[in-house]
Amino acid sequence: MQLNKKTFIPNLQHPNTRYALAFLAGAVMLFAYAPFQQGWLAPLAIAAWLLLLVRSQTPRQAAFTGFAFGMGWFGTGVSWVFVSIDTFGGLPMVASLLLMLLFFSYLALYPALASWLWLKARLRLNGYGLFAFPFIWLFTELIRGWAFTGFPWLGIGYTQSNTLFASFAPHIGEIGLTLVVFIIAISFAYVALSKRLEWFIAPVLLYALAAFSSSINPMQVTGETSKVALVQGNIKQELKWDKAQEWPNFLHYKTLTEPLLGEYDLVVWPESAITFIEPTAQAALTAFAQQAGHAGTNVISGIIDYHPDSQQFYNSIVVLGDAQQPYYWQNKNRYSKHKLLPIGEFVPFESLLRPIAPLFNLPMSSFSRGMPTQENLVSDSLQIAANVCYEVAFSGYIRRQLQEHTQLLLTVSNDTWFGASHGPHQHFEVARMRAREFGRPLLRATNNGITAVIDHQGYVIKQLPQFSTGVAAAYVPLVEGTTWYTRWGASSAWLLALLFFGFSCLRRNQLKE
Repeated sequence: MQLNKKTFIPNLQHPNTRYALAFLAGAVMLFAYAPFQQGWLAPLAIAAWLLLLVRSQTPRQAAFTGFAFGMGWFGTGVSWVFVSIDTFGGLPMVASLLLMLLFFSYLALYPALASWLWLKARLRLNGYGLFAFPFIWLFTELIRGWAFTGFPWLGIGYTQSNTLFASFAPHIGEIGLTLVVFIIAISFAYVALSKRLEWFIAPVLLYALAAFSSSINPMQVTGETSKVALVQGNIKQELKWDKAQEWPNFLHYKTLTEPLLGEYDLVVWPESAITFIEPTAQAALTAFAQQAGHAGTNVISGIIDYHPDSQQFYNSIVVLGDAQQPYYWQNKNRYSKHKLLPIGEFVPFESLLRPIAPLFNLPMSSFSRGMPTQENLVSDSLQIAANVCYEVAFSGYIRRQLQEHTQLLLTVSNDTWFGASHGPHQHFEVARMRAREFGRPLLRATNNGITAVIDHQGYVIKQLPQFSTGVAAAYVPLVEGTTWYTRWGASSAWLLALLFFGFSCLRRNQLKE
């Protein structure tokens, strides 16, 4: 079927016009993520960007088009980082803005690289199809998630968290949803380029497949439940690390928790809820562990561990009250964060950077890494795969922590750094995706939100409002089984992307952009 109009694409001969429109397309991506969750915008924005990209005459123009898209995408999507830099960084406003510009520019290099590689390949192979682009994109995203400890934030698959396509997550993960978005976007682009409506068949088929996928659940509810309570202390960031507040902070959480002892199987406190150094507070911790254990409740809390022999600090999680593994300092029933946040938890070139500004000398910014693979936490009979803060964004890392008998996922965080921005909402969206991918209920305990109990399909069972003090209490249905993504990880998505790459090579003489 031929469209009546010759083309959907305006005459965009000047590269600067294309760069400006690519920036706008990237900026629109903000609204596809939480808290806006307008997932339908993602394939449209990417299709618009690809239509601009195919008009590039040189790899350099393609790179600038990708860079402009990336600046719009990250400049709006992770603008919440400015809240922490401006509030706690101790830098002049101009310096803070320049630092943010540098950060956005670094992240924008990855779509720029993907665009440059795609056009280089396209020019060399004479009519290289857009269907090769997803494979190249996944390659550059792999680098982004690894380089300089990695920053895999704003993966495109997260835009589909609240759409029917989320049903693909247990099978192909967030990385597979990224591929789905690109296939839809490429189909839209080819409708404009070829003036043929047949390209709409791909999105329609994907939608039908997603509807079918939603009826397939590899996880089975066992009928058992665990009664859990997540405590949100809502302590102000400026008080959290005040030395004089260490004991009041602990008593605050203890007071909120004591009415729950004996009523719940498990109580969870947020990241570093206990701010005094673990070996210096053994009497208080042991007494509270015994109090909880005698009541039949386990308490899991974030804490700062310290090894005097090596003079190393660890951002850790401990279990207090477990009868099988009683608490004591450096017992094995603990988790120590491995994926550390640059600047916030360790400072590269610290001898040079720390004297410059408070931003490079934040409280507790000298952590050491825990082991890359760690045993599950044990809470009575529950096996819990734990992680801290933005570690939950590393899907492959979380997958390595899962064991055969893992029943729950646990993530503790302190998003107080980011105030009322959209950062905590994106963080929550990421956690929900992990629950879907691995088919396990997820407990998310934070200092001031978003604290929630999430079931194995990513649906919220109980959630607390942000910036409030309270307890999220719920019965968590336990499940058994293994999702395809748990078993095979990202390999399925890579295989599909490779097949599309091969398709574009085979069809390069028939498909002309």
